[in-house]
Formats: sequence, structure tokens, C-alpha cells
Amino acid sequence: MTNRTFTMIKPDAMRNGHAGAILDKIIKAGFRVVALKQTKLSLEKAGEFYAVHKERPFYGELTQFMSSGIIIAAILEKDNAVADFRTLIGATDPAKADEGTIRKEFATSLGENAVHGSDSDENAKIEGDFFFSGLEQFNDSITYLLYLFHHLPYHFILHRLHFVAGLAQQVDHTFFTR
Repeated sequence: MTNRTFTMIKPDAMRNGHAGAILDKIIKAGFRVVALKQTKLSLEKAGEFYAVHKERPFYGELTQFMSSGIIIAAILEKDNAVADFRTLIGATDPAKADEGTIRKEFATSLGENAVHGSDSDENAKIEGDFFFSGLEQFNDSITYLLYLFHHLPYHFILHRLHFVAGLAQQVDHTFFTR
């Protein structure tokens, strides 16, 4: 059954220039992007997003880190999306992550582990809705491509054309013959 999951490319991966490669890996794993945005979380918004961890000892450090730079938030769609994405990103600690996973390849530490991935269908919906209105959650790739070109900085698009080319391969080409 096709369902959705939520991901964030974290500030460490953005600073290290890994966003394009991570998005490319996601697309090649068969995920369809139904919403994507580049933004910067305020400390307050990071606190809201991670409120479930408020009583944990790492909460302050986590919210500081997540508000330290640009992130990319995305909603992804695929059969068995949550479980398949958790497998793709690997263990939270990159030292324990399997070879070929996003965290093994791009994370630098337990605290700076490149990506966030929802842990359940329910949390995927909550987390996706935190970042995207219903109007921003697309059901077709053409609408998404138009949104992408309108909202992402020009330099980001130029350097990530291989990612956009991957999305273009997902377009339902019969749309043009209807």
C-alpha cells in the first residue's frame, strides 16, 4: 500500500553540501517527492517540532543544532514508505549504520546524523503537516516541479539538476496525451 513518510535533511548535511546527493539517493530508492521546502527553523519552531523529547537530556542541544542552519523538509511517498525510509537512512548512530545507508555515507556523529525520518505513519502525518499545508502536498510530479522551480533558490536548482532530472523521470507522460 502506498503511504507517506517525512524527512528532513539536517543542517550538518546542508553545510557539508550533501543535500543533492541525499535527495538523489532517496529518488533512486523509489521514493516520490510530494512536498519539499528549504527553510531555517527558529529555536522556538525546532522546540515545537521536537517537543516529544522535551524531558530528554539532549533536547536543548538538539533544538540548538536544528536551528543552527538551513534544512530541507520533504514528504515522500512509496509503498511501505516509513519502514523503507528507515532502512534507507540507517541507524541513528552512523557508526552503527549499515553500509550504503544515508547516515553511514553522510553523517558525522550521533548528534549530527544528516537526516530525520519519521518512525510511524502517524508521526509522518504530524511531522509533514508541521511543515506543509495541504496545498503544498502534491499528488502529481508536474505540479511539484513547478513549485520546486518557483520556491527554491536559483543557485540550488542549478547545482542539483540531476535531482530534478530524476523527478522528471517520475512524470506520468500519459498526462500530455490525454
